[in-house]
Amino acid sequence: MNYILHLLIYLDIYIIITLSLNLLIGYSGLFQLAHAAYYGIGAYTTALLMVRHGWGFIPAVISSIFITGCLSFLVSVPAWRFRKDYFVILSLAVQVTIYSLLYNWIDLTNGPFGITGIPRPSILGYKINTLFKMFSLSTVLTLACGIVVFILLRSPWGRVLNAMRDDELAARGIGKNTRLFKIQVFFISCAMVAIAGSLYATYVSYIDPTSFTLDESILMISMIIVGGTGNFRGPIVGALTLIAIPEILRFLYIPDVIAANIRLLIYGLLIITMVHLRPQGLAGKYRFK
Repeated sequence: MNYILHLLIYLDIYIIITLSLNLLIGYSGLFQLAHAAYYGIGAYTTALLMVRHGWGFIPAVISSIFITGCLSFLVSVPAWRFRKDYFVILSLAVQVTIYSLLYNWIDLTNGPFGITGIPRPSILGYKINTLFKMFSLSTVLTLACGIVVFILLRSPWGRVLNAMRDDELAARGIGKNTRLFKIQVFFISCAMVAIAGSLYATYVSYIDPTSFTLDESILMISMIIVGGTGNFRGPIVGALTLIAIPEILRFLYIPDVIAANIRLLIYGLLIITMVHLRPQGLAGKYRFK
């Protein structure tokens, strides 16, 4: 039972991540490679505030949302002028820069040694000290994020994002301030992934920079590609699929080193297959380009 709860907590975390990334890729057409970096900022902010300053879980999460959202300007402001391949390169530079700061700013982040002893959440005096309680908390936060995304995408704001994705010049031609919309969607997406980072930090009780590398960003994008973009189901299906693959390999009694290579091979084959045979993903609506 503990094993299943552990997987469900990770699934909740990655559903929040993929829902936030789908706002950028699936609904706005903004392909970024820095999502793991913002995930890391959320995790480190919460961990530092709780461990070094004794903050509670809720104030720490709110602060991580605000700080990560503000740091989204590193990508959203240059997005006014950089598009397509140039924007991808820009987001890659942001990913590498933030990872380097997490790794080398030893006085703040403890560098490659990471941060230990991160306490489990406590909300209004109620301690989340068991796996079931942690799963309940992660599910509540996942549902809350899902409801927020659902409401936003069914609003006129969400329809403008779709218009900006399909033809930005046309959206600007009918009077929509696409620059403002890019800032807004980046702020919301990065703030949401900060919640996932906070959950991750308080669940595993230890974080280091290796959890927020470019490889992690690629995994997040893989979930979007495999599951599909442009609707609500795709990110959930993608997260479930790519979390299930390594767990299925565990039951095949394959040595760990070989299993890791097979997992990467399956990831690559899945992405190639999806791009060629079903660009919209397993449950997607928008054809990934």
